[in-house]
Amino acid sequence: MSGIYLHVPFCKQKCTYCDFASYPREIGKAESYFACLYREIEGRSKQYPGRVIDTIYIGGGTPSVVPAKFIAGAIRQIKKCFHVRETAEITIELNPGTVDEEKIKEYKSVGINRFSIGLQTGYDDQLKRLNRIHTAKDFLNCCNLLKGENISADILIGLSNQTLEQVKKTADLAIAGGAKHISVYALTPEVGTPIYTDYLNGELLSDDEVADIYDGIRAYLKEKGFNRYEVSNFCLDGYRSRHNMNYWKRGEYIGVGVSASSFMENRRFTNTFSIDEYMNAVIYNKSPEISSDVIEDTDARFEFIMLALRTEDGLNIKEYNKTFDSDFDNEYKVELNKKAQFLEKNGDNLKIKEEYLYVQNDIILAFMKG
Repeated sequence: MSGIYLHVPFCKQKCTYCDFASYPREIGKAESYFACLYREIEGRSKQYPGRVIDTIYIGGGTPSVVPAKFIAGAIRQIKKCFHVRETAEITIELNPGTVDEEKIKEYKSVGINRFSIGLQTGYDDQLKRLNRIHTAKDFLNCCNLLKGENISADILIGLSNQTLEQVKKTADLAIAGGAKHISVYALTPEVGTPIYTDYLNGELLSDDEVADIYDGIRAYLKEKGFNRYEVSNFCLDGYRSRHNMNYWKRGEYIGVGVSASSFMENRRFTNTFSIDEYMNAVIYNKSPEISSDVIEDTDARFEFIMLALRTEDGLNIKEYNKTFDSDFDNEYKVELNKKAQFLEKNGDNLKIKEEYLYVQNDIILAFMKG
């Protein structure tokens, strides 16, 4: 089974922390862009025939900023070109300030059954500082339109002067809106983004302060019935993101559109970040890829370990041994002893202890060879 990621590179305005391929000034190209997107979908289906698609994820940018007919057209094209399971999970990212009843109705008509809402924070002053176009009330209005649907909400931690109490209140807002899945992301001030200036000026929370908030919200969400299944992801029982789980299990996925990445047949490749370059390539039947790497054995082994250890489930040693025709315990005997205090091994399962999962990078890097 495979997944498909579809990138929509348009938005109303750029958030201060955004380092993604999103271009508010180029939204006039949306119709032409989607025509090219449909064409790339057809081309990828011929490149990878016979794939069974279990998940579709529409991200951005802000997918909900474009007319719903474009999104519906993309889903129809995927279903036309690939074998999409009837039970497929189909997710779309929404900004609460860009949806209405008609959009939601059209999304649902083509089978979209999971809605990921960018809440970020429940405080309007913080939303304004982040240059978000919505309010906390807009979030609740959006949730009301989606009543009874599978809703996920994104929350940011590490904002200027943010407190744990504020993050808890934001989580309460998400839960009140009917969210069954909550992602908690630590703000990363990327070079070139406006919020990077705040970082340079020392206005953002320190790493230790962010870690304390993370620990606090993890415990709070657990009280509310949201179990952590990956470093940044929490959900009620039965509501894990199947699309993301495919990533963490090192499953195959096809990325279409500007900046979209793919992992197919042990090859990772990424499309151009330029809308014009992307459309020109597709129109002239050329590949929009700007990078391509075949993942060799050593890197494949590390990827398998790294992705698995990011999750609460951890690494299935039997699966590793079968995949690589290896003996994990013997192959990583030194590394296992070195990091033993941070790890929990139970039979054929290896995982990072609950209290260390948020700071897993140093632990995971110990398993990198070469």
